[in-house]
Amino acid sequence: MAVLSIFKHALMISFFVFVMMLLVDFIDTASRKQMSDLIKGGQWRQYFLASFLGSTPGCLGAFMNVSLYVHGMISFGAIVGGMIATSGDEAFVMLTQFPGVALALFGLLFVAGLLCAWISDKFITRMGMIPCESCLEAHCEHCISSGDEAERIADIFRLTNLFENFRSLSFTRFLLLVLIASFLVLVALGIIGPSVWSWKRITFIVLCLGSLYIAIIVSEHYLHDHIWDHIIKRHLFQIFLWSFGALLFVHMGLAYWNLEAFIHAHMLWILVIGAILGIVPEFGPHLIFVMMYAQGLIPFSVLFTASFVQDGHGMLPLLSYSIKDSLLIKAFNLVFGLTIGGGLLALGF
Repeated sequence: MAVLSIFKHALMISFFVFVMMLLVDFIDTASRKQMSDLIKGGQWRQYFLASFLGSTPGCLGAFMNVSLYVHGMISFGAIVGGMIATSGDEAFVMLTQFPGVALALFGLLFVAGLLCAWISDKFITRMGMIPCESCLEAHCEHCISSGDEAERIADIFRLTNLFENFRSLSFTRFLLLVLIASFLVLVALGIIGPSVWSWKRITFIVLCLGSLYIAIIVSEHYLHDHIWDHIIKRHLFQIFLWSFGALLFVHMGLAYWNLEAFIHAHMLWILVIGAILGIVPEFGPHLIFVMMYAQGLIPFSVLFTASFVQDGHGMLPLLSYSIKDSLLIKAFNLVFGLTIGGGLLALGF
């Protein structure tokens, strides 16, 4: 029975993450050019906008920061701050598990990103390092170069789009609509998610309806390249496996391994391990700390440190361009994260 409950919980988390990733990607695609134009400007403007992009749930903001950095449009400090503010796909899971604390965490990471960006640039200036100047596109080139998809999204309220898509309904669109509609029914009946009517169930239903509308109205290119190939095939199944595994790990640890006593006896080491795991450019390991915090096993300082250092998949595009820059950014984030997180732990947070 516990495994079934964990399965349902992981399924709810995974679908919520899918819906939120879909909405964020949808908005990002429609406004990509404007956001790129906004980030150009003075030093503090770069810090604010890079940290803001990093604070947005998912990896799209981090990918945009990387693209701007390798174009020489933002400073080294700005991308350090942006990566500090980035929580990757775990942000969606945290919003599901503890929304109030998650929003406070994002706000603190945003402020920390600003301050650490300024400190990093001051330090880097003494070392004579300059931002990358070559070109790297970190996202879908079709949408960035042509702008066709942005134009399509700008016209989403035209009923002709809906009729065109249904007139030539593809199997991928049909399958996606069935999956979203099925989850909508499960949520409405209380089989998945909150068992009683509450603001959470209403929120899930509204998000499901929004994602259903997007799946109906978008073009075939967006449907296959963004939703199916990127969000579902590259993220969704992985998110479900890591969510299920993390929940099962915490459950088994509490039931059989006396995990709570071990954590409380070695809290400083748990904080250091969380920071070190954050170096890995992968979102999964951090979910263990998210679930442990949700279960009350670790304090906020440990969650903050792990979130501070890790950046989901945000570093992957930069790794393919410059290993040296990637390692240097991670080194800055690790030092900053352990310093601030250790201070919070010493203060009892």
